[in-house]
Amino acid sequence: MTTYLLSLGAGILIGVMYALFKVRSPAPPGIALIGLLGMVLGEPLLPLIQHWLAG
Repeated sequence: MTTYLLSLGAGILIGVMYALFKVRSPAPPGIALIGLLGMVLGEPLLPLIQHWLAG
């Protein structure tokens, strides 16, 4: 749970910094969400692949 709260806090902090410096997001929201989906799906794959290669 702490990891999720840290991640949320970091995201909010970066969002506030973007707003203060009037910087546009580097990726359109749709593309950013697809990237996040890839990270969420890819994270559990690494241990599975390592287990598969070791076994």
